[in-house]
Amino acid sequence: MNKKIENEFCQCLGSDNVNVCEPMKKHTTFRIGGPAEYYLRPHSVDELRKILHICKRENLPFFILGNGSNLLVSDKGYNGVVIQLWKNMSDIEVNHDVIRAKAGALLSKIAVVALEHSLAGFAFASGIPGTLGGAVVMNAGAYGGEMKDVLEEVTVMDADGNVIRLKREELNLGYRTSIVKEKGYIVLEAVIRLNKGEASHIKEQMDDFKERRTSKQPLDMPSAGSTFKRPEGYFAGKLIMDTGLRGFQVGGAQISEKHCGFVVNTGDATAEDVKNLIEEVQKRVWETSGVCLEPEVKFLGFENENRQQELFRGRQEADGAEKE
Repeated sequence: MNKKIENEFCQCLGSDNVNVCEPMKKHTTFRIGGPAEYYLRPHSVDELRKILHICKRENLPFFILGNGSNLLVSDKGYNGVVIQLWKNMSDIEVNHDVIRAKAGALLSKIAVVALEHSLAGFAFASGIPGTLGGAVVMNAGAYGGEMKDVLEEVTVMDADGNVIRLKREELNLGYRTSIVKEKGYIVLEAVIRLNKGEASHIKEQMDDFKERRTSKQPLDMPSAGSTFKRPEGYFAGKLIMDTGLRGFQVGGAQISEKHCGFVVNTGDATAEDVKNLIEEVQKRVWETSGVCLEPEVKFLGFENENRQQELFRGRQEADGAEKE
């Protein structure tokens, strides 16, 4: 640990917003993860820019964290800077049918604010366990709706601290991807345009989606949400179930008995347990159905964080060669 760097972060943010060797299991919905070398909570764009300048000067890797969903941190932790935008950078403003929200705003909170103002079109996101920033990066969606349907403009920062505004047509939003993801931009805020609606109907939609989630998903157990992206023409959960892997377990990590598309922490799972389980599921589904399952979960702090992508691409290429 470099005391000089720690002191510089404290000068920028205040010591209350700087932690060293912070256990990441406290900050992920998986309840898994070793310590982050530095864990920072900026309050403003200016503070964030200062952090990035220090990281660049000291050659420190950094990771932008929302509320820790959709993330698996290694047991060894992360030898770099974790920057949490949730809580401190989460303001939400409403002007007629437009919502402007900071990257750290929870999707569930934005949905409640939309309901309070009788704004329709955001109910699909009311149960997604994440922040606006992550939702923009991944073009999050559920129940037939996606962020691309409601985003009008996104303000981002690049690794050099430059602020860039991107219109909807510049975002290149696709299935669980965007130009923000491709370029490694940091989402600062987004403008969401909705439609005036009936509050009772919006509430009915949100309640329906909540009931469907509660009845079908293992919300009572720690997880990162859906573990795999949906393969074109298939459903990941059904492929896993048809392979006979319902309840399959590696250490404390398990394929959910309730929904096979979820890997859950039964109480004492390690990141290595989860990673090994994911790889075994990929292998068996590939052998059984010839379908490549690509993880939706992000990996942080592993020796080869791109291994899952490499496995996925390798199987895709093999599949393509067979078809030729």
